[in-house]
Amino acid sequence: MTLRALRQDEFARVSEARRASAAVATPVDLQVLRKRIAHSGDWFEGRLDLAIEAQGELVGTIDARAPARFYPPGVCELGIELFGGARGKGIGTEAVRLMSDWLLENGYPRVQASTDVRNAPMRRVLEKLGFEQEGILRCFMPDGEGRADYVLYAITRGRS
Repeated sequence: MTLRALRQDEFARVSEARRASAAVATPVDLQVLRKRIAHSGDWFEGRLDLAIEAQGELVGTIDARAPARFYPPGVCELGIELFGGARGKGIGTEAVRLMSDWLLENGYPRVQASTDVRNAPMRRVLEKLGFEQEGILRCFMPDGEGRADYVLYAITRGRS
């Protein structure tokens, strides 16, 4: 499993996965997605977008978000989307480990992630990697007719 820059020829696969994702709260802006893919592999507009590749195949995406004036300096949030067939194989765990380790070693003393409280697999991944649950974000994410509660996790470097 490797993390790498997304390629323009992967736009259709990524946009299809985003439209099908239960974790995407707003309609996918294809122009913004094209721009993100064009800048993948580099920090651009406060985020770093990468592909997750396993056995030579694109199996998901992972991103780090640290927009200026949104979080305090040194705080970064992770997001991950695995495509259907890649789930349950340890790929997501390895991708989150690689990305969070790299961030902690490169200027981000705090890496956080949130997920739907009902997303037991993602919660297990975060807990397995040493992320600590910090709280519940009530009515956080639009979810059909209502709003879902999310749980916030974080891992830190050099805790005092």
